[in-house]
Amino acid sequence: MNAIATTPPRAGKARSTRWIADSAFMTFVCALMAFLYLPIAVLIVFSFNDSRTLTWPLSGFTLDWYVKLFSNTALLEALGNSLYVASCATALTLMVGIPAAIALDRHQFPGKAVFRRLLLLPIALPGIVTGISMLNMFRIFGFGLSLETVILGHATALLAVVVTQIFARLQRVPKSYGEASSDLGANGLQTFWYVTLPNIKTAIIGAGLLSFVLSFDEIPVTFFLTGRDNTLPMYIYSTMRRGITPEINAIGTLIVLASALLILASVLVLRDRSQRS
Repeated sequence: MNAIATTPPRAGKARSTRWIADSAFMTFVCALMAFLYLPIAVLIVFSFNDSRTLTWPLSGFTLDWYVKLFSNTALLEALGNSLYVASCATALTLMVGIPAAIALDRHQFPGKAVFRRLLLLPIALPGIVTGISMLNMFRIFGFGLSLETVILGHATALLAVVVTQIFARLQRVPKSYGEASSDLGANGLQTFWYVTLPNIKTAIIGAGLLSFVLSFDEIPVTFFLTGRDNTLPMYIYSTMRRGITPEINAIGTLIVLASALLILASVLVLRDRSQRS
């Protein structure tokens, strides 16, 4: 009887403790999300403010800053340069990183452990060190600074991102898949195209998107390796010395929208691939 009598209070105390723990966790999550995304919300809201001053409440609603944005030739040129650099750096990184990851996964060669550690060095080093090092190298070999040198610098720094992600995925692919493909008469290229590539496709997409984003907003390496051409981060950095303008808020809003669309597209592609599988 005593056990029966004391069970309800214990159960009530357990429910109360669990409710307090859940409430504390949800409060922490909400605070963290507000810390991460509230600045982005402020950026978007002030991109529609009809005043150049960042004051609250807003004095009015306008789309003039987006109109001025698309008439700013210097900003649009910097945006085009950033897209060019990020696209080429991502493509170059994937072209080098995918074979390197496959080689690390399938082959044994002298110095393999050292090679894996050295791949992580460019991304582990501060960007300013990578930029100065590559600037000295280009000067020694007589290369003029341009967007192409920026592409090489970004690809070097981001190679570790692609190799580590794809190598980690390859470690999860059973080796028996490749052996079965060889037993059925497929050559190395056919095995890669029909067996290896479908199994690492999601890792390639993820590594490519991450490399593109990191290259798009890279400043330290770009600062040392760019010539006369400007990229969008460098343009924003130089413009903000005179203060934040609504045009910067507008271009930031468009970048947030483009990033959200890329994430949504990648999720849909990967979900469709998973459903087909």
